[in-house]
Amino acid sequence: MFDETMDRRKFLRLGVATGAVIVADSALPRLSFAEVRSVTLTECMAMTPEQMARSSKLVTDSWDYLQKTVATIHNPQVRKTVFEILANPAPTFIEPLASGNKRAVYDELTTKGLLEKVAAEDFLPPVQSCKQSPQLFLSAPGSGYQSHHAYPGGVVTHTTLNLKISLAIHDNYREIYGYELDRDVVIASQVLHDLHKPWVFQWGANGASRTELPLAGTGEHHPYSIAESIHRGLPAEVCVAQACAHNHPGSAKDEVDPVKWIKAAAIMAGVNPIAKRLLDKGGETLPLPRRMENFVCHLGDHDWVLTVPAVKWLLPEMQDIAVKKYGMSQKDLQGKKFNAFRNYVFSQSTAMALYHVYSTKGKAGLTQALTTIVTPA
Repeated sequence: MFDETMDRRKFLRLGVATGAVIVADSALPRLSFAEVRSVTLTECMAMTPEQMARSSKLVTDSWDYLQKTVATIHNPQVRKTVFEILANPAPTFIEPLASGNKRAVYDELTTKGLLEKVAAEDFLPPVQSCKQSPQLFLSAPGSGYQSHHAYPGGVVTHTTLNLKISLAIHDNYREIYGYELDRDVVIASQVLHDLHKPWVFQWGANGASRTELPLAGTGEHHPYSIAESIHRGLPAEVCVAQACAHNHPGSAKDEVDPVKWIKAAAIMAGVNPIAKRLLDKGGETLPLPRRMENFVCHLGDHDWVLTVPAVKWLLPEMQDIAVKKYGMSQKDLQGKKFNAFRNYVFSQSTAMALYHVYSTKGKAGLTQALTTIVTPA
């Protein structure tokens, strides 16, 4: 993929080409409820999403892991670009659209069946400047408000788990099958697969995040993220693998999806996807032969399979506890009071950890965990 002055195997053995330690197999400290900062409901209602994320040991440890792992990317330009995006995931690809091309791009997406049931004025989330993200990557949720990792710092913990899964696949495929996959592509594609969630899922005044709109048959963050990687000049192999996060190219039926997302991203980025080697000649398949890194990115992005139902099953129990232990009304459950409560609780412990408590210790165990994190008045 890249011009290299050092054999990749030698680089991985040394693990010091960038002055960093290879951390793919490093373990994050295990979550302990005893280490969670306990606050009152009044205190958590006064906190911003960024404050919640920064107060979470889990989020900050995960953020450190991402930084250390990105530092092991061999290619200096890819490493630099990934670091720049993590520091400021601004939607730079929309700059030409903001100067008058937005309607033309909207019309082309609509005409080609890639954008449906979205009004022209709602196309693209709001942002004051295409050079500055509306929020930090650190504080963004990992998905829509009723879905997985919907808390401050959720995209960080979600990305960290996915990255560790991807690197485990990378390492085991090499050990068992002898696949010498491109580790740079595995890291960059997975770290960037949700890069525009900070833009799409902006926090509102009521403590909930913005509702995502559809684009090319998936959540809009996905084609936007691919377009951003294209616009920032990342290698085609990274962009294609990133596009496969939501579906794999293992069958003609499934490959339709990443092809569609690349087409939408290419339109928004203003490039020819065939000329940029994002699609094969003819434009209906990924570049041939299909690379295995595409599948690793897809397999790595499966944290949601369990976390989505965990949130779905957990929230009604949390609402019941909020009424009984915190005196919340039914109106409170739909507004800032409950949203601030759930945002803080999830940011400090995650829905997964709390669902594990609930599934093993029942409602009493869940109540104890919640009241330890946010003390009732």
